[in-house]
Parts: sequence; structure tokens; C-alpha cells
Amino acid sequence: MKSFFSLLLIFVMPSYAFSQIPKIKKNFSLDERNLNRDAFSNPQFSQTNITAQPSGPRTDSLSYVHRDDSKNAITITYKFLDSIRRNDIDSSIDDFDRYFSVPSSYIYLGNNGAAANSIIYQPRTQIGFDPGFHAFDIYQFHLENTKFYNTTKPFTSLSYQLASGKEQMLKVDHTQNINARFNAGFNYKLISAPGFFVTQNNNHKSYQIFSSYQGKQKRYSAYFTMLGNNIRASENGGVKNADYLSDPNRKDRFTIPVNLGSNAAFRNNPFVTTVFTGNQYRNSALLLRQSYDFGKHDSIAVNDSTTEHLFYPTFRLQYTIASQKYRYAFGDIYADSSVYANWYGLTLKKALDTVSFLEKWNVINHDLSVIQFPDTKNLAQFFLAGATYQKITGDNIVQRSDYYNLFLHSEYRNRTRNKLWNMLAKAQWYLDGLNRGDYSAFATLNRHINNKLGDVRLFFYNANRTASYIFNKQSAFNLTHQNEFNKEHIFSLGIASENEFVHISFNNHLLINYTYFKNYYQSAQYNRVINLAQLAISKKINLGRKWYWHTEFTLQQTDLSAPLKVPLLYTRNRLAFEGRFYKNLMLSTGIEARYFSAYKANGYSPLVGQFFSQDSVVIKNLPDITLFTQFRIRNFAGYLRAENLNTARFDQGLTWTNNNFAAPLYPTQGLMIRFGVQWWFVN
Repeated sequence: MKSFFSLLLIFVMPSYAFSQIPKIKKNFSLDERNLNRDAFSNPQFSQTNITAQPSGPRTDSLSYVHRDDSKNAITITYKFLDSIRRNDIDSSIDDFDRYFSVPSSYIYLGNNGAAANSIIYQPRTQIGFDPGFHAFDIYQFHLENTKFYNTTKPFTSLSYQLASGKEQMLKVDHTQNINARFNAGFNYKLISAPGFFVTQNNNHKSYQIFSSYQGKQKRYSAYFTMLGNNIRASENGGVKNADYLSDPNRKDRFTIPVNLGSNAAFRNNPFVTTVFTGNQYRNSALLLRQSYDFGKHDSIAVNDSTTEHLFYPTFRLQYTIASQKYRYAFGDIYADSSVYANWYGLTLKKALDTVSFLEKWNVINHDLSVIQFPDTKNLAQFFLAGATYQKITGDNIVQRSDYYNLFLHSEYRNRTRNKLWNMLAKAQWYLDGLNRGDYSAFATLNRHINNKLGDVRLFFYNANRTASYIFNKQSAFNLTHQNEFNKEHIFSLGIASENEFVHISFNNHLLINYTYFKNYYQSAQYNRVINLAQLAISKKINLGRKWYWHTEFTLQQTDLSAPLKVPLLYTRNRLAFEGRFYKNLMLSTGIEARYFSAYKANGYSPLVGQFFSQDSVVIKNLPDITLFTQFRIRNFAGYLRAENLNTARFDQGLTWTNNNFAAPLYPTQGLMIRFGVQWWFVN
């Protein structure tokens, strides 16, 4: 308890004065987005530390100053809650995805913070209870992605981004070791984007507090994290007519009529966060994991006053409690009765009326697990077995729902001592409760061949899952209140090869009882098998004289008659002049193009917050073209981008009104000038 209150005091105390990191040891190649433990990720790991070196007197060719840089080095590593591998901070500057909130493989509806959907399809693998609202997931902090750090010195990262249309993004990350066994830190993120069209303003705020502790005897350990996400997303339902986009009298996009929210008093002000028409989602989570090890104890006398305690566990007891709260609300205080009648089958009393939907959930998990280590000198090999009791309470104003789940889970991991083999097998089975009969099984095998040929990875995934709760007739957002579906079945397998020449992977997904929305509010289930094959290739090609071509291709093929719609081709290419210049300047500048082939892209339903399948509109876009300059000087990074150059028009003078579309009725931005900076500090 004392440790817990000490942690809270640390976070409210004034921050330390930070001095800048004079030098970052070398460029990083780790892509943090691939560090999640999802069955379809391709993690890449580097072994690099950030090193701070003091500035010293300049020396000429006849004299040298010898110094011990290790005394001033900072080593930062982190790991995820259920991971055994420690990873390093990524400070590379060659890929803008590391700085922006939306990955390049996603489409988002008009501006930063809007609902987003992946162009490269990934099955939803979560079994058990799932409320079903995922359009804003990429902007939020999640328990499973919490990073627990270990650092030799306090470390802070500050990031600020400014773009056209008064769009802003701020990120603050801090971590420090209170002592060698106790680390604490926090993350904060703000996204503010008024948008270019009426009723398109987004304002998201997220925070996360985390800490980890290990006892002096190395038997007891604890992990704690608390987070919250506040999503405010105005919804305009898209433009009423795409022809307005080329109207010379409507170069100002605020003059283009939209389907929802047109009657609201619009303010293009990033500090006004009121949502008159749109979604307001809030969620919070708290997790505490404690474990106690049994095994062999040893110690080493470092000197007369210092003893290093060693412990070799053979058996571990682990208890985890997690509490999560969700609040999903949609409101429209200027609801157009004709739109709601056509889209949602709702009859409003007045031509302009008020619409409101609300659903709340409270989920508490109690998990008890036992872990056995066959080899005390290899903690990367263990067996885990556990049981979880889950209490679920819901409230949607009309009724209160009380559910529970009881499920078992098991896991086996083995990363061999020679680090050539890495194996993982895990399973879950719901014995009783709301999601009774759900199960999942996942296995992956990774073999490191050599430094030249890299790694080869195989994976297998099989799941039987209850459709998300939004498809349940009891949900406030199920407007038909009559659909009950069979369990979805997902079978996936794949292979990936990663080496210094090329990264290539092949995935094949079989989907049975695929559940989806077929229009703005009606859901359906596809009872035939959907077979989706994916081939992905990425490579960095040296063209000579510091010119590089970064290319990535993904091919996707599925039955065109199925409700699952994907583009046949997705590609992203960057032609960049990059490298180290002078002594401390890392530079990457050039041109980037993203393209996906024409397909019947999903529509979007604002009220239910879901992307839905449609067969009437084909999205056929020009490639998205960007000029960019990204650089890093020691501890400071910056970037300047001119995005969406493909929207240029010359028939009415130079304008940026030849918009692409993210979804039917939803145009993307015109020319975007984006500028950002990031600093790293060490105390």
C-alpha cells in the first residue's frame, strides 16, 4: 500500500529539470507498431541502447581526451505485460508512421481522429465479451499494449505536430526508475482536428500511468497500470453530393452541404470540443498483477557493503485483477428527420428533433495462474495454466444487464538458450457464462537461420467466438432488436520470412459465419465460407549515392460475392535521399506514394459507429502523393510534409479540390502541410 501511494505522489510532484541528450548512439530499425502480440503481426527487434555522452573539450590532432562514456550512458528497454522479450526505444526517422496516429495501411474519414478502417484486412481475433465499437481503436491506449520500462536514468519524450486546418497533436511520455527495482511513468496524448467540412471536429484525450516493481529478494513482483480514453468525434454523415466538390463556388469546403449536423452553429476552433452531432466514447481501465516465485535463492557479494541477490524460480503463483469501464454515446441535437428515416428507419416527431443513444459497461476480471519453469536458467521457457472469472454489468437506460464468464487459459513458451528457436502455444476456453463455448488456439514457431538469411516464422490460429455485443438484440445500438447469430469461426495460418534482403509473408484466412452490417443499421451473417489470401512483400533498395527506395506491396484475394470487401492491391513506396550527414544530422527526404486498387469500400454509419458492407459504389482513387523531409539532430527530430499533392486541379486556376474518397460520401483532405517536432530528454 505504501508503494502504491508513493507512486501517486511521484506523478503529482513537479517534474524534474531535464537536460538534453547530446547524442543518440545509432539509428533504430524497430517498428513499434509491430510489437503487439497479435497473431498476424510481424515483430522485428533490434538490440540498441540510447547513450548520452557529455560534451567535453575539443581536441586537436595531437592530443586526445579519454573518458568513460559508460558512466553517462542511458539504457532504456521495455516489455509488454504478457511478453518475455525486452525491446528498445525506436528513434528512427525514415518512416512517418512512427510519428502519426494513423498507420499508412488505414483509411480515415477526413481528418486526424476520425473513424478509421484498415485497408489490409485483419480478422477480429478477440473471443469472449466485446462491446463491438472499434472505429476509433487506433487513437486509444489499451491494456495489452502497455509498455513497462527499465531505464538507468529518467527519460522523457515530447512530441508536437501542427497541420493545415488547425489540426494539432501532442504526445508526452516519461519513465524513470525510482530505484533499481521500481519503475514508474506516464503517457499522455491529445488530438485536436476541427476538420475541413462542417461537423467534422475531433478532440481525443488519452492518458496512461504505469509502474513495475520487483522485491529485493526477487521473489515478489507487481505490475500496475491505469489508463483512460476520451473520444469526441463529430459526425457529418459525408457530403450530400460529390459533385459539390468540383463546384468553383465551393472551394471553401465549409460551404458544401453534409448529411448530418448542417444546422449546428459550426466553429472552426480547435479549443471548442463540443459535439452537437456525433459520438462520445469514454473508457478507463485499471490492472494490477502480482506474482510470487518459489525456487532457489543465491547471492553474490559485489563488495563489502553490496550484495547482489540472485533467484532461480521453479514455480510461480500469479494473480491479476483488471477493471474496465466503457461508455458509448451518440447524440444529435439537430437531427434531420428525413435522414434518420432513410438511413435508420427511425420516425422522429419533428422535422428537426433530438436523437440520443447510450450504452455503458463495467467489466471486472479476476485471474489466478500458475507458472512452472522446467529450466531455472532459462526463464523464457515455461508452462502456464490459469482460470479467470469475469463479471459483466451493462446499462443502456432501458434495461440493466448482468452477465458473467468463466474461462480457462494455458500457454507454453520456449525461447532456446542459443536464441535460434522461439515457440509459443496458447489456448482459451470459455466454460460457462455469456460467451460459453468460445475458444481460441494460437501457435507460432520462429527459427533464426543466420544473420544473412534472418528469421522464418510459421503461425496458426483457430477461434470460435460470439459475435460482438452490438449484434445482440439487447444492445441499445441494435436498432432492429431481433438478430441472434451463430458463433463466428476463424481459421488462419501463415508463413513469414524476414532478412536483410526482403520481408515476405503469406496469410490465409477462412471465415465462417462472418457477421457484419449490411447497411446503416441492419446486421447480417454470411453462412458460407470466406477464403481470404494475402501476400505481402516489403524491401529497402539501395539505389546508390544515399538514394533508397522503400517499397511494400500487399495482394489480397477473396470471393467477390462475399460481403467482405478488400482491394486487390495495396502499395506504398518512398523514394528518399537519406543517411548521416556531417556528424549528427540524420536526414530522410523525398517523395512518397500510396495507392490501393479500386474496390467497393465499406460505408460508414455514424449512429452505430460501424463500417458496413455495400455493393453500389466503387472507390477509385488517384495515388496519394506526399513530399517529405524528416531529420534528427542528436536528441531533436523534426519533419515537414506536403500531403495530398494529387488533389491539385488546374481547370479553375490552381486549387486543391480533386479529393480522393476514404468511403462513399467521405472525401479526404486537400493539400495538407504538416509540421512536427520531437525531443528526447534525460535527467
